[in-house]
Amino acid sequence: MIRRPMCLLCFLMMLVLGIADLAGIPLIRGNPLPASVQSWIKAHPGSEICGEVERYENTEFSQSVYLKKTYLIYHSKKFPINNVRVFLKKEEELKPGMQIFVKGILKEVEGPTNPGGFDSSRYYACRHIYYFMKKAVLLKKTSTYSGYHQAMLMVKEKCRQILENTAGKDAPVFEAIVLGEKTGLDPEIRMRYQLAGIVHILAISGLHISILGMGLYKLMKRVGFGIWPAGIFSLAVMLQYGMMTGGSVSTLRAVTMFLIAMGARITGRIYDMPSAVSVTAMMILAESPAYLLDSGFLLSFGCVLGICVASERICALAGAKRKGTKVFCESVALWLVTLPVMLKFFGEASLAGLVLNLAVLPSVGVVLAGGVAAMILGFVSIPTGRVMIFPARVLLFLYERLCELAGRSRWCTWIGGEPEIWQITIYYAILVAVLLIGQYIKESDQTKISRKQHILRISGIVLLILSILTLGKQSFRYSFKNQTLQITCLDVGQGDGILIRTPDNKHYLIDGGSSSQSELGRYCLLPALKSMGISCLDGIFISHTDKDHLSGVQELLEYMEKGLTTIRAAYLVLPGWTEPPEAWTDLASAAQKAGIKTVTGNAGNIIRSGAAAFEILWPESTARGKDVNEEAMVMELTYGDFRMLFTGDIGADTEKKLLSAGCLNDIDCLKVGHHGSGYSSSEEFLKKVKPELSIISCSSTNTYGHPSPETVKRLKDCGSQIEYTMKNGAIILETNGKNLRIRRFFGN
Repeated sequence: MIRRPMCLLCFLMMLVLGIADLAGIPLIRGNPLPASVQSWIKAHPGSEICGEVERYENTEFSQSVYLKKTYLIYHSKKFPINNVRVFLKKEEELKPGMQIFVKGILKEVEGPTNPGGFDSSRYYACRHIYYFMKKAVLLKKTSTYSGYHQAMLMVKEKCRQILENTAGKDAPVFEAIVLGEKTGLDPEIRMRYQLAGIVHILAISGLHISILGMGLYKLMKRVGFGIWPAGIFSLAVMLQYGMMTGGSVSTLRAVTMFLIAMGARITGRIYDMPSAVSVTAMMILAESPAYLLDSGFLLSFGCVLGICVASERICALAGAKRKGTKVFCESVALWLVTLPVMLKFFGEASLAGLVLNLAVLPSVGVVLAGGVAAMILGFVSIPTGRVMIFPARVLLFLYERLCELAGRSRWCTWIGGEPEIWQITIYYAILVAVLLIGQYIKESDQTKISRKQHILRISGIVLLILSILTLGKQSFRYSFKNQTLQITCLDVGQGDGILIRTPDNKHYLIDGGSSSQSELGRYCLLPALKSMGISCLDGIFISHTDKDHLSGVQELLEYMEKGLTTIRAAYLVLPGWTEPPEAWTDLASAAQKAGIKTVTGNAGNIIRSGAAAFEILWPESTARGKDVNEEAMVMELTYGDFRMLFTGDIGADTEKKLLSAGCLNDIDCLKVGHHGSGYSSSEEFLKKVKPELSIISCSSTNTYGHPSPETVKRLKDCGSQIEYTMKNGAIILETNGKNLRIRRFFGN
């Protein structure tokens, strides 16, 4: 009876916030500033702001400073604009609490531009940050600062240095686990842990707080302190620890629940976990409603709900009575509760984690305790710290080997794709029904399993399987006959990347590179593939070997080789050149190491995929590969009456040769050559192909002048509708072979 009012109130609060968001009321998302201020900033991006330094960090290219209580200065007037993240051109000597006056380019935080892309606007909205200031210059700063926050920063930095001296190459992992500092963490290690489903141990969570907080409380009691002194001291220390480690949402949740638990212990009250988690969630959402759509918030609270609501009922449903089977069923319960969140934000869910967590969680306390002990003893003696941390380093070595082993299996994760809201609703409705079945079985007589209980158990397990399949984008969508061809022209900045799904559920990638975006494979291609539920590419076509067409593909192949992704590919299709350049050879070698067969394509080759077909129009079999742009692979994709032409980076010279060869047809869509260069898409070429739709892929900040105004004019003069990835993000085309539907990822 105690827990119901708080749980119900929390549910109603989340429901109201969700309905408000669907109704367009900016309680969760959206810039809260007045429209007049937003319009002024857009019209005058070069601005001056004043704010208080909250924290700062040095990045590879600039110094990043987080400001709070920030004001926009305009005609000697102040307009409050909440918090701002500032990127200074050069490193400055700053301290928390300082008031600084800076000038730079003020821009609103942007959302994702591709399927599966990281939503920066949502992430920073949780922290009340709606603007970035880039290329900033410090104009003034005060001499006063916060001595307390500066001391905390110095303690954290000293702890980090001690871990570097005691943990060696494992220091970045210990910094993440103990200090919540992930800036130095190797991306490959993070990817391995995520793939194996144990990435949560790299974040400050309830497990960390309970181990440290309760450990400290028991230690204080053992040395003679009473309940009140030990409890108050533990509370104070954990509050400071939470602030020092950055205050992520998982840390906030864990520290707040620890405070409630310790408060109950001190006052002699009963600690009720559902009530505690409900109160904590309401406190966090009251301070920042945007957390309702934050993956960290949903996963952190989902895990707690899995423990206190779902675990016992899933155990009863499975008939788990022994400790080993109960622990496994509890792991399954957490996985089931958080599954839609994982798929919604990441497009995949780890299967290996169901087993690996059974081995990792009992020992992670040793890793945490070893790191903390080394950090504390390191203030006195670094050699002693190295001895104390050694067992923890051995465990980390074993964790990494387990992650590597799991990553080699393509069944390590399930790439289900990003589900729709209605799919998530159906899933949770079924899950609630299954939990009610589990509750009924739990409350029934367990000494003898009745026929009714047996039927209920089988029904519950069948319902769970059906609910999981309902979430899967591929398994659900393609259980029915599909008649559409989908083409997604990704926004890769200055480059090309096109994903194609044929009616027979085959998937192809044409190019995938960028000269303006680093780590394109990790931050663009992989998330897009996962969000679309693509676990296997049936073919990767590379038009030519410039970086802006293959850099992301090169990364993908390396990830496949190292076991950092479960996505696989069948074929790599390269242009058939007689004297290919080094980049061609390197890519073919990377494909071989990843277990992918390399084939070449020349004019006349046709690759069929059900009713769709790719016909290669260029290069000729005698092409040497000396001029990679003019000898790039040109393809025509056909499906029914629909035709689309992909031209790589060819210029007017190759266009004339294609016209002379008589292989060009009247097309529906043109992937504009060379990112809209003035030397491509000649008037004669456009008169022949007559594209109704043209898509230009380039960066808005490129230095080449793409797209050329002359090319844009020629396209408009031939009656073509033009779409730009730089303006609207990914451009998605869907056709049934007759009608064509165009969707823009954002914008009108």
